[in-house]
Amino acid sequence: MEPLVRTQGLTLHFGGVVGADNIDFELHEGERLAVIGQNGAGKTTFVNICTGFLKPSGGRVFFAGHDITALPPRIIVHRGLARSFQLPQLFLEHSVRQCLEIAAGARARRMSFLRSLADSVDKYEIDHTLELVGLRDRADLPASALPEGHRKLLDVAMALMLHPKLLIMDEPTSGVASEDKHALMATLMGALEERRVTCWFVEHDIDIVSRYATRVAAWIAGRVAADGPPAEVLRNEQVRREVLGSA
Repeated sequence: MEPLVRTQGLTLHFGGVVGADNIDFELHEGERLAVIGQNGAGKTTFVNICTGFLKPSGGRVFFAGHDITALPPRIIVHRGLARSFQLPQLFLEHSVRQCLEIAAGARARRMSFLRSLADSVDKYEIDHTLELVGLRDRADLPASALPEGHRKLLDVAMALMLHPKLLIMDEPTSGVASEDKHALMATLMGALEERRVTCWFVEHDIDIVSRYATRVAAWIAGRVAADGPPAEVLRNEQVRREVLGSA
């Protein structure tokens, strides 16, 4: 089966610093990949290359069989690769529902000053997406009024309105209270499963990684040091020493 994402020899140098070191990588449809690593290991650099925010020094990125190397982010999104951010990228002055309307309008390229955005998008899909992420009863609140966990949910809901094949989430539980992290992840994973969206998430909370990932890739110094089932990677000696900080 053709991988959903495939990279060949992906390399990026920042002066004398290696952000990506000749990475060959594959992600298949239906996987739940967790990417772990210390700060500066190259996790977000790799995401930024694959989503068009950084241009590699060498190598290629393929998505769904097509070369997307260095394409602009908006083109990559329309190909079916979406992302959410560590700091949610929301329209804070708009309501929760309006944020989804804007995302839906951008996907369909229906943004127009001559036509009401609310009249040009699928209201049922918006309501269903809000239901999936548990925000239906907050639809009319301004996005600025949401707590951090709900902002994360809204960010993912907006990404889902783009109809992605793959969603990359950058630290989805960061800034969320410890007691709320599992409920947040359960909601996110349920929504992605419902929409049949493959996911890859960067995460530091190893308990979250163990519970929600089907595969773990550990980044060390711009390379994938270990890749496989969570239990196998998390007991790898190098990962325990250099990523988890345990003997």
